[in-house]
Amino acid sequence: MPAPHMDRFVFQPVVKQLRVTAGQYSDRGRKPSNQDFHGLCIPGKPLLDTKGIAVAIADGISSSGVSHIASETAVASFLEDYYCTPETWSVKKSAQRVLHAANGWLHAQTRQSQHRHDQDRGYVCAMSALVLKSTTAHLFHIGDARIFRLRGETLEQLTEDHRIWLAHDKSYLSRALGLSRHVEIDYHTQRLEIGDIFILATDGVYEHLHPAAIVNAIAMHADVLDLAAQTLRDIAYTCGSTDNLTVQIVRIDELPSADTSEIAHLAGTLPCPPLLTAGTVFEGFRIIEQRHASSRSHVYRAVDIGTDVHVAIKIPSLDLRHDPVYLERLLMEEWIARRIDSRHVLKAWPQTRTRLSLYTVCEYLEGITLTQWMDEHPDPTLDQVIHIIEQIAKGLQAFHRQEMIHQDLRPDNILIDPDGTARIIDFGSTRVAGIAEIAIGHPIPQILGTAQYSAPEYFLGESGSTVSDIYALGVITYQMLTGRLPYGTQVAKVRTRAAQRRLQYDSVLNDQRAIPAWVDRVLSQAVHPDPQARYQELSEFVYALQHPHANTGRGHISLLERNPLAFWKGLSVILVAIVIMLLAFR
Repeated sequence: MPAPHMDRFVFQPVVKQLRVTAGQYSDRGRKPSNQDFHGLCIPGKPLLDTKGIAVAIADGISSSGVSHIASETAVASFLEDYYCTPETWSVKKSAQRVLHAANGWLHAQTRQSQHRHDQDRGYVCAMSALVLKSTTAHLFHIGDARIFRLRGETLEQLTEDHRIWLAHDKSYLSRALGLSRHVEIDYHTQRLEIGDIFILATDGVYEHLHPAAIVNAIAMHADVLDLAAQTLRDIAYTCGSTDNLTVQIVRIDELPSADTSEIAHLAGTLPCPPLLTAGTVFEGFRIIEQRHASSRSHVYRAVDIGTDVHVAIKIPSLDLRHDPVYLERLLMEEWIARRIDSRHVLKAWPQTRTRLSLYTVCEYLEGITLTQWMDEHPDPTLDQVIHIIEQIAKGLQAFHRQEMIHQDLRPDNILIDPDGTARIIDFGSTRVAGIAEIAIGHPIPQILGTAQYSAPEYFLGESGSTVSDIYALGVITYQMLTGRLPYGTQVAKVRTRAAQRRLQYDSVLNDQRAIPAWVDRVLSQAVHPDPQARYQELSEFVYALQHPHANTGRGHISLLERNPLAFWKGLSVILVAIVIMLLAFR
């Protein structure tokens, strides 16, 4: 059978990627040993896109004989462990998790040593780290190792020293890695420009350098930044530095183009397949039947010829195959599925062959959607509802652990198999923190989900959060019990905070169904218009549904929130009574 014709989406811009030039130098100077440590990692793709370039510098405290171990451990663990964090995590979450772990280990080493009561002789160091990802610099800082940026001829210090001065020649670190059980890490971001130069230096260097000397040294050795770093060391040494001397210099030579990510590249270069028919052999799969068709996609049941296992294949619809944003989101679904391991989330099919066209493959599941289930069970028991919601929550938790927000949780996106297992089956609107940091160059609609299940904050133009997913799960729970929505169609009309506050929750309590009052309290909190007033964790919501006597957070709601008028009237009466009593005892 001849190969079917494929529509090729021609979109092949010149793809650029993040490219830097770096130079480093470290020396013990006039000290007997070097307690500084530094490192840099420039990974290849795809880690260059998803994790970026990491640079780190640490400075041990001179009063400690083991601070060099602290410096080396802090830098080495950061550069290694940062790249072991999930690709879905944001730079901030990944780096802070690693730094907090390093701090905990260093502090524990001090507590177990003979110097456990003398922090100045423990496993302590100052540390600064720089992560360059896409077009953004992420800065992390504890202590007094500094990060500067040279843009043009302007040198700017980007970090603030955590040092307290007792006199002009006497000071101590107020913050450092390993100093205490918990550490506060400064974090902020800077937008990158081509030509930006970042300088990381310990106090043995920067305390003895004039800004002009830094600018001149880098300009003189622009082609060999290792020499520029060594020159800065030499100047500081000549100027009388008695400390260790460490310098790192990183120059931004090229910034990534809009479509540098692996997914964007595939979406722009792979041809879209034609509509498939039963019996067609397509890239190692034999098509059995079409299971679903919409204006967005076509889904087929197929057999993997190599394993004889049934799978589901999704291809873009004819209407959207020239939409790069949609094509990227379609491929993103499979990318997400490969990074989630949960019984309650659809699994991607192992990719063992080179893909020649744009489609996704996942496990094939028999079953019905939750929408169909509700049609078949118009009057479910509370236990039935809780059992399904608990399973959906477990799947949703798998997203949240990976720092993903589903954003389109609805009954049509949930499958109930013949055994009663619930699975989330569609991730087309999922926001992945680690990917969102990569500039993809395409405008993304503010509201990606379905209006009836989208939280009010989306309609205010705000970004969603995990509690936005909790809202959607609360709406689904409410709908399963009542067949209606908690605010009707009013949520989609909310465009101001005032309108958000005026939303009126429609109680599930009525004469038609025997729903306990505590369930109503749980649901009213789960779907509260204010994100801060909702359950903040899925586990809280599920626990409240499972335990009638649990403190749901709404059963003890204040009078001020329940009835502001009654609150102020009552307060006025109390104040009047107090005044009368005071007058009576004068």
